[in-house]
Amino acid sequence: MEKLATSNEAVLVISRPIVDRGTWIKARVALMNEEKELSKMADSLAEKRRNLPWVRVDKDYLFETTEGPKNLSDLFNGNSQLFIYHFMFAPEWEEGCPGCSFMADHLDGPNLHIPHHDVSIVVVSRAPLSKILPFKKRMGWQFPWVSSFGSDFNYDYNVSFTEEQIKSGNVYYNYEILPHDADTESPGASVFYKDENGDIFHTYSAYARGLDILLTAHNILDMSPKGRNEDGTMDWMRHHDKYEDFKGKTESCCH
Repeated sequence: MEKLATSNEAVLVISRPIVDRGTWIKARVALMNEEKELSKMADSLAEKRRNLPWVRVDKDYLFETTEGPKNLSDLFNGNSQLFIYHFMFAPEWEEGCPGCSFMADHLDGPNLHIPHHDVSIVVVSRAPLSKILPFKKRMGWQFPWVSSFGSDFNYDYNVSFTEEQIKSGNVYYNYEILPHDADTESPGASVFYKDENGDIFHTYSAYARGLDILLTAHNILDMSPKGRNEDGTMDWMRHHDKYEDFKGKTESCCH
């Protein structure tokens, strides 16, 4: 029996056949064989991702940082590869998106290692540093976070939308035209490469469920008996300093 959580009950009641250890091992090995096939498919997909063609970046973007204005080249910080997370934080908002905050909670761990393997991790939002820095301190994050306020960067990489686009009812997001009538921001990640001549190339971007690969918490939940136990995408999740004793609904994203 399975019972999905309602808006007032975030409990998933489950039951499964109870068997002896030998029967369980047989079922587990059968599933493991499928998991191995999935791993092989993921490896193949990762190779195809790495072999995508590139697009030269000719525009000179400027970002507001704690060390003054920097361009895109500066964000590489001595590495040849740059991973940017597009964090939903509009200039008029008072705090960052809860969903993007959930994602950001997964960045500091890898950032202890990834910069030593020729990849710099940087978070970018349109909010000014005067709003970003207090929120970053509140959340206890250490990763570099810069502002693209006044820049076309977020618009060019299709994670921010103008009021005119929203009023039209359609925006270009996740490589298709989609109906959109809400926030000016959406999440995404973009990857860049800088060659020995200093030329920069856009190599990859992912949006929406394409970002799920970054969420270790989801992998842990997927290994657990109740799974993600959601009534809608990440409806249980909150800013990590706003959890209560019960697993309720998060406040509306994002302001």
